[in-house]
Amino acid sequence: MKLSAQNLCWSAGRLEIVRDVSFEVASGEFLGIIGPNGSGKSTLLSMLAGIRKPLSGQVMLGDMPMRSIGSREVAQKLAFVEQQAETAERITARQAVELGRTPYLGPLSGWSVEDDTIVDAALDNVDMADKADRQWHHLSGGERQRLHIGRALAQEPRVLLLDEPTNHLDIGHQIDLLDLVRRQDLTVVAALHDLNHAAMFCDRIAIMDNGRLTAIGKPHDVLTAATISSVFGVDASVSPDEDGICHVRFRAGGRRRISPTKDDFT
Repeated sequence: MKLSAQNLCWSAGRLEIVRDVSFEVASGEFLGIIGPNGSGKSTLLSMLAGIRKPLSGQVMLGDMPMRSIGSREVAQKLAFVEQQAETAERITARQAVELGRTPYLGPLSGWSVEDDTIVDAALDNVDMADKADRQWHHLSGGERQRLHIGRALAQEPRVLLLDEPTNHLDIGHQIDLLDLVRRQDLTVVAALHDLNHAAMFCDRIAIMDNGRLTAIGKPHDVLTAATISSVFGVDASVSPDEDGICHVRFRAGGRRRISPTKDDFT
């Protein structure tokens, strides 16, 4: 299922956070969004997820405006993993993933064996099956993050939105999780901090800077030394490997000063 942003704008008071952003993500495509802190990535994702109403513009889910689709139907088509999703409820790891089945439950459609099978598969996919009975508050930040991904997979969406999905994960689980996401038959939009992860896993990369979409394209077209210097204020070299995947190598020192910006809204 394709996902489109059409002239999206959002402000906090007089401060423009997202400014006239438009792009389309094709069905099955993995789009990475990169940019400095405060560039509007999280705010943009929250509008794509329907959590924030755009000040102007609209989000299209498939060929329909998202605002015209009921929340239950949206939840059956789109899942969103926020950067800092938490719960104070005393639940187990399995129960956290079971929440992904909520959009499919109702008075005439209770919990089924199929739901159990889907939850089992999601726990296996995020390597948390052996901790299914652990209490949420006894889990590490990385384990909780993997369960949030598991909950989203249990939701069986066609579009998956991820805001810094590798936060709190060790390098092994970072690579495994992004590879898992890429192998799903899903349309994916993910805000990522690691430029090499974006180059390795994304079909295209969009760059946000000061609330605007400044570039979008294939990783080797977007991740250039000049762009990295301009947007992030750091010196880097970029070179492809034998598979054509570009690798970014940063140089210590020489970082230019960047005027402070308001933290990204979440």
